[in-house]
Amino acid sequence: MAKVKKTNVIRKLDQQKIPYTEMTLAEDFQPQSSEDIANILGINPDQQFKTLVTHGKSKNHYVFLVPVNHELDLKLAAAAVKEKNIHMIPQKDLEPLTGYVHGGCSPIGMKKAFPTVIDASAKNFDTIIFSAGKRGFLVEVPVNELDKVIASLNFADILA
Repeated sequence: MAKVKKTNVIRKLDQQKIPYTEMTLAEDFQPQSSEDIANILGINPDQQFKTLVTHGKSKNHYVFLVPVNHELDLKLAAAAVKEKNIHMIPQKDLEPLTGYVHGGCSPIGMKKAFPTVIDASAKNFDTIIFSAGKRGFLVEVPVNELDKVIASLNFADILA
């Protein structure tokens, strides 16, 4: 597997001196889902999180992290950020808003810092795994260090 050029995620982790482990998939690997990635890397899908970007009725944007083998409950998520309701942003808006492409979105290093909620199940692990800012490039980071690189971070039960 080729060495991946540093992403904003890796730069921010380095700046804060947060320990991490990089995980890279072969460039020709075309996963059908995030669960495929967990299987190929031999990691627990409950420990691998996907980054979802939403907007509320207030027009504010929010970021949620849920395990790859689960879905976000929009009502619980809205309650976690004190919104009447929230909706997923259209995929075409993801890169202009966050700077990340679909499949490579990370809660660290977005163009703008949005309030972020990680499912409470993350606290069952010392580390969690999520995108390092590029498709096929993941990073494993200690849960107790995330508040140093993610502004407005909270944990809540947000799984469907």
